[in-house]
Amino acid sequence: MAHTVSNDILVPEIGRMLNEGKEVRFTPTGVSMRPFIEGGKDSVILRRLDRPARRGDILLCRTTNPLGATTYVLHRVRRVSQNEIVLQGDGNLQGEELVLPENVTGIVVRIDSPKGHRKPILKAYVWQYIRPLRWLLLKVYRHSILKWCY
Repeated sequence: MAHTVSNDILVPEIGRMLNEGKEVRFTPTGVSMRPFIEGGKDSVILRRLDRPARRGDILLCRTTNPLGATTYVLHRVRRVSQNEIVLQGDGNLQGEELVLPENVTGIVVRIDSPKGHRKPILKAYVWQYIRPLRWLLLKVYRHSILKWCY
């Protein structure tokens, strides 16, 4: 039986467990990481990030929305500077989040499908370089591939 827990409770607990050196598995919600993470279906394994973030990493981070409320995102790193990390969901055609390195909770080290198959993390690196084609590929994914696989 699946349970839904508020991110305000879940993410700090995930952070506590990661700081103890444990790996944490959870099922994210939402569609912002399509096609590589299907919210509500795929599960991710997180570890504590013990190195500087790099382009292509998928991070769980605390961020602040434009209204000033705290939110949590599981998005891919687009670029990194000394004092901030720029994130964007794979399924987002625009919009980015800026986070400070100290607001990173963990890094995704594995993605599992509902059938238990590992999904490749590295293949998604190509996704960053085909931004002009993303809208078309996402449309094909949503209207055909998604229906066949799930």
